[in-house]
Amino acid sequence: MKLKWGISFLFIISILAFLTFWNYNNRVYDWDMPGYLGCMYTSEFPNSPDKVRIITYEEIKKEAPAEHYADVIGLKPWDIPRQYFTKNTQSFTEQLPYFQIKIGYIWVITLFYKLGVSPPMAVLGTSLISYFISGLLFFYILKLLFPKKYWLAVLLTVAAMLLPPMTYMSRVSTPDMFIFQFILVFIIGLIKNWSKWGMFALLFAITFIRPDYITFTLTYIMAVFFFSYYQEKKIEVSYIVQGGILLLMYLAIIKFYHYPGWKDVFYDTFIDRRPIISTHPVKLSLMDYLQIIYIKIIYFKKVTLSVSIMIGIIFWKSKDTWVRMISVLFLVNVYIKFFFFPQSAALRFFFPFIFPLFIMMLYVLSKKYNDLKLRKIA
Repeated sequence: MKLKWGISFLFIISILAFLTFWNYNNRVYDWDMPGYLGCMYTSEFPNSPDKVRIITYEEIKKEAPAEHYADVIGLKPWDIPRQYFTKNTQSFTEQLPYFQIKIGYIWVITLFYKLGVSPPMAVLGTSLISYFISGLLFFYILKLLFPKKYWLAVLLTVAAMLLPPMTYMSRVSTPDMFIFQFILVFIIGLIKNWSKWGMFALLFAITFIRPDYITFTLTYIMAVFFFSYYQEKKIEVSYIVQGGILLLMYLAIIKFYHYPGWKDVFYDTFIDRRPIISTHPVKLSLMDYLQIIYIKIIYFKKVTLSVSIMIGIIFWKSKDTWVRMISVLFLVNVYIKFFFFPQSAALRFFFPFIFPLFIMMLYVLSKKYNDLKLRKIA
């Protein structure tokens, strides 16, 4: 059996290498790239915002295909905000806090840049490497779930890595693929029954990389806190401490980088992208918000159907309270993310919570083949 798993592992490495190269050949230089490169150059030239803006677009222009670069700078008449970002330093600089708060991600792309990788590839390469690692992590998870089904692990890994959201995340300059691998490690921690402080270290890293994931990390801590109280009838102060540390770190990051806030993000994304933030105050009413939610949730029906089927199978096949709670945690976070950022057309924002729900369904189904137990975090 070890030999079969070894051969399967070598096969998966080969397939993942091929798929990573395929995604590399189909990489996308999109309009998120200037934001992340601008953050990287700001740390290098903190007192030269004009230089930061100019060098950012110069470096992208060197590598990006003409049609990609045209999209980045917004050549179409209605792409006024992107035209401002390209030519106006104040406009460009005021957008950077949206990106700067993702400290861990900025550090990683800066590291690649310092190692000699070109700036655009430092960003895209992070997504591509994360894609490869995520494939290995998922294969390892499947090995844990189906220790005697090496062929099933291979098929499911290849199928998962070919999913459109997965390939898309690997090709663009966003931290979605990078954070996804940490979510998979989180799943491994659950399966392997890591200690609560081991899990906290992982939650800390997730929040540091993407502070907007504070909703996920805090809801997990609250869930295990109440579960522990329900099971043992005692208050675990350590969970309160952990939650407090994560919340304080989040608030410190937001304040340090002068993050505009949720209303600004929502307004700029769904109502009107402001060329210069400081000259256009946000006017967002409850009715505006509800109208957008109503429209977007209609186009969220495929996700709703998919997660409903998965949670239904989990509750049907498992009576384990801990398994059900973890599954509901991921389900709830899909909709927390939606109500904060209802970008229903972009599945990449929700995929890091949908996919773990799929893994939980596989875990439940795996109990037909072995006696694997998913235990409460010690």
